[in-house]
Formats: sequence, structure tokens, C-alpha cells
Amino acid sequence: NVIIETPYKSRNKFDYDKETGLFKFSKVIPTGMEFPCEMGFIPRTKGQDGDPLDALVLMDEITYPGCLVESRLLGVIKATQKAKGQKEERNDRFILVPANMEEYNHLKDIKDLNKNKIKAISCFFENYNRAEGKVFKLLEISGSKEANKLIKRSVLAK
Repeated sequence: NVIIETPYKSRNKFDYDKETGLFKFSKVIPTGMEFPCEMGFIPRTKGQDGDPLDALVLMDEITYPGCLVESRLLGVIKATQKAKGQKEERNDRFILVPANMEEYNHLKDIKDLNKNKIKAISCFFENYNRAEGKVFKLLEISGSKEANKLIKRSVLAK
């Protein structure tokens, strides 16, 4: 399951606010930029940055903040992120597709995706972070098996 924070093609960034349980408008990203896919998180996980794991759901339709999308894992973009004056930390992006949509049934692993799509997503995060004064560095692209291992290590106890 993935909870969407920011819809595909949006310039508005939203964040889940743990204290209120609501989705809060965060900012408008720079002109000429838009989110390349549905952006959200995997509930009940915790990444190195202290937040739930970042999830990118590839789909042609636009959802909305707070939408639950049952998804199938394709892989992960392993990356680090560093803000000025802070230490570099892992901040991977898990790549998924909707589980219950026929048009995505042929996608089983990240290697099934067009390489330009993954490159566009990586470039978006490099540019988005640069605009925020941060550095996003791609480490590796891994398939569903490795991505699943990383998620299992990040699941919080109930």
C-alpha cells in the first residue's frame, strides 16, 4: 500500500502531518517543474531520514493527497540526499505501479520500464533538490527483490 502525498504533474507539494493526521500544503515547486509520478510513502515504515519510505507510483491518472493506492513493487532508486551543513543520508525512492490496473500487468520489475522514465525521475530529484539547496545522488537502481528486502528492514513493529 502507498499513501499519496503529492499527485502526478502537480507543482504543489503536500506533506503528511503526523500530529493532525492531515495533508498539509507545503510549497509550490519552481516554474517548469512538476512531479513526474504520484509521490507518497509506504505506511508503517521508517527510512534513515526518520520518515516513512518514499514511494513513487507510476500511473497515467492523477489521484489526490491521502489516496491509498494498492501497489506492486517494481524496484528502487537507491540514493543519498544531503542538505548544506548536514550529513549525507540514504533516501531511496521505491518504484511501484497500481496492483489492480490491467495496463500495468506486464510490468514485473524495474528492468521492464523504459530507461528514459527512470532517468527522468532521477533528474527530477537532482534538480528539485538542487533548487532546495540540497544534493541528491543516485547510487544504484535495483529490482523488486532488492527493494522488497529494503522495505522489510524498514517496517515498524505494530
